[in-house]
Amino acid sequence: MTPIGVGLVGYGLAGAVLHAPVIEALDAFRIVGVATSRAEAAERRDRPQVVADIEALLAIDAVELVVVVTPNDCHAAHAEAALRRGRHVVIDKPMAPSLADCDRLIDQAAGVGRILSVYHNRRWDGDHVAARGLLAGGVIGTPALYEARWDRFRPEAAAVWRNAPRAGAGLLWDLGPHMLDQALDLFGWPDAMTADIATQRAGAQADDYFELTLQYGAARAIVSASTLVAATRPRMALHGTAGSWWTEALDPIEATLRAGRSLAAPLPAIPAFRATRDGERVPQPVAAGDPLAFYRQLAAAIRAGAAPPVDAIEARDVVALIAAAQDGTPVPQPRGPRRLPALYQRR
Repeated sequence: MTPIGVGLVGYGLAGAVLHAPVIEALDAFRIVGVATSRAEAAERRDRPQVVADIEALLAIDAVELVVVVTPNDCHAAHAEAALRRGRHVVIDKPMAPSLADCDRLIDQAAGVGRILSVYHNRRWDGDHVAARGLLAGGVIGTPALYEARWDRFRPEAAAVWRNAPRAGAGLLWDLGPHMLDQALDLFGWPDAMTADIATQRAGAQADDYFELTLQYGAARAIVSASTLVAATRPRMALHGTAGSWWTEALDPIEATLRAGRSLAAPLPAIPAFRATRDGERVPQPVAAGDPLAFYRQLAAAIRAGAAPPVDAIEARDVVALIAAAQDGTPVPQPRGPRRLPALYQRR
């Protein structure tokens, strides 16, 4: 199979560390161009051509797939330009900070017959895969509470675009898309939602704390993140009529990429535990996730007509929930068919 030519738009942390090494780990792809001002982008495995902007990138005939890893408020414009020139597109989460932009991109991709997907890669994290299996197997009985917490201790707000007063900035737009996507994958569309969003650090100009509670009948799913928690809480937890299960660390995939280590080496397990009805605490380590799953499925979609790894409509509906949380409005109707997983019944 001829490798799929990839053009990266942006070469910050997301482009250089979180996407490029994963793309390069698969023979199905070849990075042929990078739109950035950073000359070091040319030093990647496939010696891509470095250009100044997306128009120059789209002038490279070998680019079949454009991966948009620019600041959130640039996603729509860059994805639209790529679709207009007949390229497949992957957008780093979130899809866009505007629901209207999301809908326009979905319609545009359908109109030109190109794949549009969003990098909700944490569907393949080890803890999330384990949680899905536990729910499907009835290990915790009828679920009553799901908690996902992403704690950091960063008392000072760095001078970066994510902390600036601009569209798509803030912790909710940074971590919320992944956490909401995981909750929706497990439990489907909620009946209602309450949101608590705050800016807690001195000098911060965007939100740095949130806690969203999704209601499913009497059950609850809580997704929360903070920048001022030094003693971190369980990362992910399920509680039900037959006991509890929780993990105490993030999946190691991102830490491995940030450290520049090879994805070919075995990844460490995630510390996890289960508590029985009697309160017995049983260690139950969880295998790390599959860092290549998203792009592997994307290659099959482009070359063999398989379904894309993440449906753009599902990513759009995550944006709809974030917008509702920010605006304090009721849970909207999803654009896509959000089926309730068979493993869960509202009570």
